[in-house]
Amino acid sequence: MKKYFSYLSIAFLGGVLTLIGYKALFDKQVDTEKRVTANTTLPPIQTNYSQTVQANNTAIAKETIDFTFAAEKTVNAVVHVKNTAIRTQQNPFDIFFGTGSGTRKFEQIGTGSGVIISSDGYIVTNNHVIDNASTIEVTLNNKKKYEAELIGADATNDIALLKINAETALPYTPFTNSDTVKIGEWVLAVGNPYNLTSTVTAGIVSAKGRDLEGNGNIESFIQTDAAVNPGNSGGALVNTRGELVGINTAISSRTGSFIGYSFAVPSNIAKKIIDDLLEFGAVQEAILGIGIDDDFEDEGVKVGKVFYDEGANNNQFKEGDVIKSINNVKISKFSELKGQLTAKRPGDFVDVTLERDGKLITKKIILNKKNTYISRSLGISFKDVSEKEKKKFNIKGGAKIIQNFNRTLDYYGVTEGYIITKVNKKAVLNAAEAKKAISNRKLGVINPLFLELINPEGEVEKFVIR
Repeated sequence: MKKYFSYLSIAFLGGVLTLIGYKALFDKQVDTEKRVTANTTLPPIQTNYSQTVQANNTAIAKETIDFTFAAEKTVNAVVHVKNTAIRTQQNPFDIFFGTGSGTRKFEQIGTGSGVIISSDGYIVTNNHVIDNASTIEVTLNNKKKYEAELIGADATNDIALLKINAETALPYTPFTNSDTVKIGEWVLAVGNPYNLTSTVTAGIVSAKGRDLEGNGNIESFIQTDAAVNPGNSGGALVNTRGELVGINTAISSRTGSFIGYSFAVPSNIAKKIIDDLLEFGAVQEAILGIGIDDDFEDEGVKVGKVFYDEGANNNQFKEGDVIKSINNVKISKFSELKGQLTAKRPGDFVDVTLERDGKLITKKIILNKKNTYISRSLGISFKDVSEKEKKKFNIKGGAKIIQNFNRTLDYYGVTEGYIITKVNKKAVLNAAEAKKAISNRKLGVINPLFLELINPEGEVEKFVIR
């Protein structure tokens, strides 16, 4: 028994010594860590800042981002837009039982946002916010409501212009040059998502010149990660100075709600469209008068066909030229080129930097009014006929085919130079009318498309496309 207690005492004493040694070692380690931490801690640096290195290379001036100025400057200029449309719905039971006309009318209400751009009440929003509206109601941030007049709209770029008559001058958001906006720059999205008024979210510019594939139109959006949800459409995307960078238009989502990225029409494009609607009542589209090589995969836009007769100076292009910049704005892809042209008017001059035979050259090019259109459903592109062609073929107008990718028409020998004079047995006087007439018809066995054309020899040919 004495032996047992002897072993127990030794074990206890060993444990105490071990514990004392461990504590001493632990305290020493903690002490060391504190010293290392204290010696290596640096002043916190904001994620967005500008720095100035002085002669002694020690002073750093940091500029913190304050969103409150931009938010306060913008919220009162962003409005709630209510769209009331009258819809007609088929009701087969009325016809079956003989109790009515077979149709019924009902109100459909949609909501979105808008941005006041002048003190006298002009408001920019998205076309899809007010499309087919019978009445449009605008609610200001101070809860005052006004009936709005639709001044004009452009479905292609999804921009609409409204006007309200207020008793006093209204707060508004000024435009800025969207070409100078940089990737990584802070922006705020201001709007009315889910009917929540004056909602402000922050993010950065994620990309520029972004095209959304699958909607049948080439666009040039500003992409941002500022949260945008249903109801934000038509609202403002502003920089930290409270200047209008873009009009929030779309989100990338599988659920219908924000999951990471949103898209805005650049302010340069929105402003140009608004100016056109006010001055002309319709958008004046500008073109370079060239075709694009779609197979080109390098940086820039490669010139395919050159349409020499589309305007002065356009013969300065040569097939194979690669467009690198417009007015010193870098062009990496077609959507960026499209964005630059959409923000310009016919008759404007632009400095185009080209790569030709391995050398960079700059040409001053005049932009022409768009008279060339593409029918994606039919697979052809066409333009207005010239006065010379009208006299030659004794016609009042038509649409001259300049490219044909339609296998049926190609099989029957329809090539470049054929002139479409009638669509579905109705005369068309220009390319715009031809495109509209073709677009209004959904092709199929039950719903064929009738075309009447004049071939390059002046002979009339008729075709049925199904």
